[in-house]
Amino acid sequence: METGASVFATTATMPPGPLARSLEERGHTALYFAEHTHAVAGPGAAAAPHRFRETLDPFVASTAAACATRSLRVGSAICLVAQHDPIVLAKTVASVDQLSGGRVDFGVGGGWAREEMRHHGVDPDRRFARVREHVEAMKAIWTEPEASYTGRSVSFDGVISLPRPRQWPHPPVMVGGMGPKVLDRVLAYGDAWLPDYGNEDTLRATLDRVGELRARARDAGRGEIPVVLAGVPHDPRVLERCERAGITRVLTMLPAAGRGLVERALDSFELAIAQWRGE
Repeated sequence: METGASVFATTATMPPGPLARSLEERGHTALYFAEHTHAVAGPGAAAAPHRFRETLDPFVASTAAACATRSLRVGSAICLVAQHDPIVLAKTVASVDQLSGGRVDFGVGGGWAREEMRHHGVDPDRRFARVREHVEAMKAIWTEPEASYTGRSVSFDGVISLPRPRQWPHPPVMVGGMGPKVLDRVLAYGDAWLPDYGNEDTLRATLDRVGELRARARDAGRGEIPVVLAGVPHDPRVLERCERAGITRVLTMLPAAGRGLVERALDSFELAIAQWRGE
């Protein structure tokens, strides 16, 4: 089982390049960046954590991280796909995949900030359908010589977008979420599942669903689908349970803070990893 991290990159956070280099040097395999396009003004805006208000673009951060490393996987966890133009986003992701030498993992999800969605013209109640269409449209752009797609939220014909991603057929699409229909989404348009730890109850449910996902993938004629569990606690017993259940990679959520706090968090994570591995 591999290990990695996710973070809200901000101007107050340890910069993506040095952070990525530190993770790679410590033996981790991935660093993913969260996304909020903007904060919504109102009574609660000032009280919201700065990581929600001052988030760097995840693909700009991923580029900085990729340029500072040799093998570390980089990408989004998660990209709010419904809030993007899929033609532009396809170009962005392909560009980072080219510059990184094919190291992008594309984590996607519907998000929770309903007013943020509305500012983008997104109906919150239709966001998951929009995510699917946008991802399918992006896959067409990445794989078809002259891409066409027809959907309710996006339609186009004769799109040629170069360069294509370095990875074939495209960067892995990790579908985020914990809801009752998330496995349907993973099987419909995903290459991996990206759940969140949450708490003990949600962990138990997630580990049970790993077996369900694998069985459904076999029934659909697909190979084994990776599962990347985000936000794991620094507990060797949890890591052991994740490994037994077949989790592919576990991620710690790093603080949106400077080097000192980030490195202390990594030290804590790595102590748990060492105890789990019996080192």
